[in-house]
Amino acid sequence: MCLAIPAKIATIEPDGQTARVSLGGVTKEISLALVDEVAVGDYILVHVGYALNRLSEEEAQRTLTLMSEAGVLDEELGVNPPIPGSAGGEA
Repeated sequence: MCLAIPAKIATIEPDGQTARVSLGGVTKEISLALVDEVAVGDYILVHVGYALNRLSEEEAQRTLTLMSEAGVLDEELGVNPPIPGSAGGEA
């Protein structure tokens, strides 16, 4: 199964076209070609290496919680990352 997953932008390259995102200790380099005006700390929806859109931390948290409860994060990432805002999660 291939899903779009919320992730937090950790760094943005100087060219503004790529970023590193973090989700529970898993980091990936992704393209920012499809989104405008994102910044370090923003949550974005990532699918096959591309940021699709920006979302609020609250929406990211709700989505990650539902995905975690359904076991989807284990399947997609091979891990069960902490949910932002929860005990032990990123704030």
